Amino acid sequence: MLKIGITGGIGSGKSAVCELFRLHGIPVFNADTEAKKLNDTSPIIREKLTRLFGNDLYENNSLNRQKLASFIFSNADNLQKVNAIIHPEVAAHFEKWANEQKSTPFVIIEAAILFESGFDKFVNKTITVYASEKTRMERIAKRDNVSIAQIKTRMNSQMPEEEKIRQANFVIINDNRESLIAQVEALMNLRFSIIS
Repeated sequence: MLKIGITGGIGSGKSAVCELFRLHGIPVFNADTEAKKLNDTSPIIREKLTRLFGNDLYENNSLNRQKLASFIFSNADNLQKVNAIIHPEVAAHFEKWANEQKSTPFVIIEAAILFESGFDKFVNKTITVYASEKTRMERIAKRDNVSIAQIKTRMNSQMPEEEKIRQANFVIINDNRESLIAQVEALMNLRFSIIS
């Protein structure tokens, strides 16, 4: 089973690219979505987070995300501690999920922080979806209805695009000029040599 990681900065269009792979019948694991589910359901995550921050971090069997965010933003060390709890559980969940996928040439994990989280160690190859900063800012402003200052803060909190491109095995350009469909189909055609 080949495992492919897809990443890209906020507003790059990685979810659109993953949807095109889905249309080709390729299963996609969304790390952000699954992490949110596991934060609520994993007894391991719950036990470790409550040991760090107290039992009131969970309300009605759900993680209080605002409270967790306040702990993370008030102390930089807390972010590393939280990531050290959540990321291994998400990675283990991905491995289990990937092993359950049969009759497909490969599977995909979509992760905004693929390289930062170390999820790239669990895949055979990586793809970075790239769009210019200007294009990304326009998309985010339209999608999220937030200020330019808020967008820049979000962008600055992520790994620079150039570094994601440098670490990736493949790059998909999502600049509204080059066809996403054609680029995804080209990678699909490489599916048996994608790890060579």
